[in-house]
Amino acid sequence: MGRGKIEIKRIENLSNRQVTYSKRRNGIMKKAKEITVLCDAKVSLIIFASSGKMHEYCSPSTTLVEILDMYHKHSGKRLWDAKHENLSNEIDRIKKENDNMQIELRHLKGEDISSLQHKELMAIEEALDHGLASVRHKQMEYYKMKKRNDKLLEDENKELRFVLQQHEMDMEEHMREMENPYHQQRMRDFNYQMPFAFRVQPIQPNLQDRI
Repeated sequence: MGRGKIEIKRIENLSNRQVTYSKRRNGIMKKAKEITVLCDAKVSLIIFASSGKMHEYCSPSTTLVEILDMYHKHSGKRLWDAKHENLSNEIDRIKKENDNMQIELRHLKGEDISSLQHKELMAIEEALDHGLASVRHKQMEYYKMKKRNDKLLEDENKELRFVLQQHEMDMEEHMREMENPYHQQRMRDFNYQMPFAFRVQPIQPNLQDRI
């Protein structure tokens, strides 16, 4: 009894999808190797999983660049041109520069210096001295700035204390005036005269309203 046909559509179950991908990937890789050997064909195969992981196969007798060149020649479509070649060279240059910088950084940390010559060690020492001088200069700038800020805060604190002291003195002067017998007598006289000064005349009825 033969196997039933499988409907070609996306497998929703994640586990089943991963198992199917693994099996079919291995199968197509096997077919690519077989056609390379049996038919002396040049094959390049690249597969990207949904997770982004890449799997590839290229015939032992060729390279991916050669495959691309052959594709360009026969199809007339340029997937790889001088612009991409320049970008690839620039990437290689940046990678090499980064590797050199990593080596210099290890040297500055005192690592991997046993194989360096005297002149190279002198250059590293000079670079460290220059860096140390720059760090000390920056520390001095921060120290001077902190001193200026402390001075400003101290002056502001003195000014606030002076204002507070003047306010307290004014309050004490006011309290002494309130306790002065002459001032108390004036306040009693003022309170005694208040009813007479603000006496309200009774409202007279309008005789015309009675007519």
